[in-house]
Amino acid sequence: MEQYKQDFIEFMVASDVLKFGEFTLKSGRTSPFFMNAGAYTTGEQLHQLGLYYARAIEAAFGLDFDVVFGPAYKGIPLSVVTAMGLAELYGKEVQYCSNRKEAKDHGEGGKLLGAELADGMRVVMVEDVTTSGKSIDETYPLLKGAANVDVVGLIVSLNREEVGPSDVKAAIDEVSDKYGFPTAAIASMSEVLEYLYGREVGGRVLIDDAMKAQLEAYYAQYGVA
Repeated sequence: MEQYKQDFIEFMVASDVLKFGEFTLKSGRTSPFFMNAGAYTTGEQLHQLGLYYARAIEAAFGLDFDVVFGPAYKGIPLSVVTAMGLAELYGKEVQYCSNRKEAKDHGEGGKLLGAELADGMRVVMVEDVTTSGKSIDETYPLLKGAANVDVVGLIVSLNREEVGPSDVKAAIDEVSDKYGFPTAAIASMSEVLEYLYGREVGGRVLIDDAMKAQLEAYYAQYGVA
């Protein structure tokens, strides 16, 4: 496993973004873990998050693109900090773009903020986690409607590796199949389990034998084949 993935897993734990216990998800499933990107609240946390996204994007898709797009609302700060991370790490200047939940009818108007999209632009989409693909279903048509852009790929912070609405494939893979662009994640839950099992982080072992058994039981029911 790459070092940046190991560092990112510890970063999620230290930032209280990745938790283990018993959580009821929006889907109604009872999960032994929960990831909440909204818990990144400080300047340094957001700075580091942008660097992790930048590293993962470079590893998955390279640097031949023009715009980082983040679906509203959580994707707005993600697109901004990722653009900053790309500039810091690679000297790569890209623009950010996000959608508005409600179209603006004054000033510059429109449904997008940030970069003005143009035909031929190459776009990387960023999200915190994809569980149903709904935000992509809402925003991909906006992107294509604004200009004939090429979506290079979608990257999320954590691939939960559980079945999406089809009950066959992971939600992130369903998005790839539906829209024809590749998807990737900074880290996956299998990598989280591999790295954290029996390891002390911040004075605690978060995945001991009991938690490992809970995770395995959860994935036996909801995991991808």
